[in-house]
Amino acid sequence: MTTQAIQPGAAAAPAGPSLRDIHLPPQPSWWPPAPGWWVLAVLLLALLLFGVWLWRRHRRVVWRREQVLLELDALARRHQFDGDQAALANGLHQLLRRVARRHDAMATQQRGEAWRQTLARVPIDAITLDRLLMLEQAIYRPQPSFDHAAAVAAVRQWLGLALKPTIWKPPAAERTHA
Repeated sequence: MTTQAIQPGAAAAPAGPSLRDIHLPPQPSWWPPAPGWWVLAVLLLALLLFGVWLWRRHRRVVWRREQVLLELDALARRHQFDGDQAALANGLHQLLRRVARRHDAMATQQRGEAWRQTLARVPIDAITLDRLLMLEQAIYRPQPSFDHAAAVAAVRQWLGLALKPTIWKPPAAERTHA
């Protein structure tokens, strides 16, 4: 038997291909995001824009309300200074008409019962409604005499409710058809 001696410096013949170590793929890039993230971003942007729109609308309503109430305060102060009942009655009546016109375009032309129905669309008590209607009569008198503090309070109460658009009742004609 012949034996071959393996020499220490000689390498053994490879038994197969030489394998390298396992390499993992590179980490996914953060950009561009997956489609789900794009949808989420669009939804968040839409919600943000809707929120800004609601906030601006609310601020505009509050600002208008403050302006009307400041005008009412100015009329009351002017009356305290000069004591002109006719100017106060006229100013209060015009203020009522302008606010009522926002909800009923015909409010500027209404008289009598039609005007009463427009004022009654805001839920107020009968005494307040009568004080508001008294202003319509007072503007046509040469020297009107009325309780100016009660009239200003009635107008303030009506305006406080009328400047909230959800408070208004539908007109009587719409209520019968509904």
